[in-house]
Amino acid sequence: MHTISCMIPIYIYMGFLLLASSTILVASQTIVENLPGYPGPLPFKLETGYIGVGEEEAVQLFYYFVESEGNPDEDPLIIWLAGGPGCGTLRAFFYEIGPMRIRYGSYMDNVPALELDPNSWTKVANVIYLDAPTLTGYSYTKTPETMFSSDISSATQTAEFLRKFVKSHPKFLKNPMYVTGISYSGIIIPIITEELYKGNEEGLEPVVNIQGYMGGNPLTDKTGDINSRLEYAYRMAFISRELYEATKTNCHGDYAEVDSNDLLCMSHIDEVNKRVEGINIQQILDPDCDPATNLVRSENPIISGNRKSLRSINPMKMLPEQSFHKDTFCRGDYYNYATLWANDENVIKALNVRKGTVKEWLLCNLDMKYNYGKPSMPLYEFNVDSSVVYHEKLSKRKCRALIFSGDHDMMVPHVGTHNWISSLNLTITESNWDAWYSNGQNAGYKTTYARDNYSLVFATVKGAGHTAPEFKPEECFHMVKRWFANRPI
Repeated sequence: MHTISCMIPIYIYMGFLLLASSTILVASQTIVENLPGYPGPLPFKLETGYIGVGEEEAVQLFYYFVESEGNPDEDPLIIWLAGGPGCGTLRAFFYEIGPMRIRYGSYMDNVPALELDPNSWTKVANVIYLDAPTLTGYSYTKTPETMFSSDISSATQTAEFLRKFVKSHPKFLKNPMYVTGISYSGIIIPIITEELYKGNEEGLEPVVNIQGYMGGNPLTDKTGDINSRLEYAYRMAFISRELYEATKTNCHGDYAEVDSNDLLCMSHIDEVNKRVEGINIQQILDPDCDPATNLVRSENPIISGNRKSLRSINPMKMLPEQSFHKDTFCRGDYYNYATLWANDENVIKALNVRKGTVKEWLLCNLDMKYNYGKPSMPLYEFNVDSSVVYHEKLSKRKCRALIFSGDHDMMVPHVGTHNWISSLNLTITESNWDAWYSNGQNAGYKTTYARDNYSLVFATVKGAGHTAPEFKPEECFHMVKRWFANRPI
């Protein structure tokens, strides 16, 4: 049942809608039986709602929760966090691991039409899709002070959210819990996981059955991950061996933090950037529809997204003949469908979004989005440079981890991910860069590690880009299905 107090004045601050701080809100949840764009009742159980976190619960986090279509009483309970930071979790719901996907070029109920996704992770897990931090997706805040977030505060609030979620959903208290997500969330996933373990030890209620975590294409060590782009570019034949070795030597292996007064190093980096400027950094095989790529010494957004107004979208792009028969395929055009769907009045009503709290749903809030070299954005502080120390802490616990990387991702290359995993000094066990398979075909390579009660699987996903499940949904589904079942992937 949806429960909410009477609403009192709403204010606008920096273009964002805020509820008056004296508004009293009760955690709410709604079972959604029908969605605009989909014919008939939903064949899965979808719940949407808000949970307040932080001081006086001023931050109201919106979530979608889909019970497992398999065995909800025993299947894992996972939370999925989108990247950015500041990207709405509908991106995961429609494009990555969710139960529905968009039928491009088709419309129903005046919105983009929806269909079921056969590779939804909800077939093997109970999945919470969370709009976090605040001012992401449909989440909002009641006070100007709580508009601003950071790596640490976002992790703390998400850990609080999870404990409150299972308290309000006690049937899932015993289910194995995993913290999962993609891209920039790699910074906060191990922090949240460690917070949950510590909270249990400190007697926080309720005790959650935290068992581990999972990161897809995870930004983890910001300097190391950015530095690894150069080696990746060389391995993929985008730059010559001579240029690679000269850059490596004259920049002393550090391209992310290079001194701009080091003219020799900077000249090599300029040459590298000339070679890769036409490459799509998120999926090297896709056409490049964005501004010129720079591997280092540029803004280096970790995930592309838009904060452009719905009104700025060219409606003609939504027509099939424009979207599918133009000369260049641009994956970003697909995301406009989600923006149109999420801003429809009937969709907002069906999801039971609190009236007046979100002026406009955005795929990504660019006032938060990570830019390498900047300590903060207007609404977000990047105050964790590396989360490797949290992986080290977790490696001393009874904990499972799965880290996977699309091998066509030059945004957060698998090269850098493999480097920080190696720095943990774990023991390689059953597999050492062995092939893993989906439908009898090579789907990538895996290495398994362990230390006492800790285990970690690192897997590449062949042919996948920065958000691996978006590019290789069936292969990623097979991978996590096996991992959740404690089987070799």
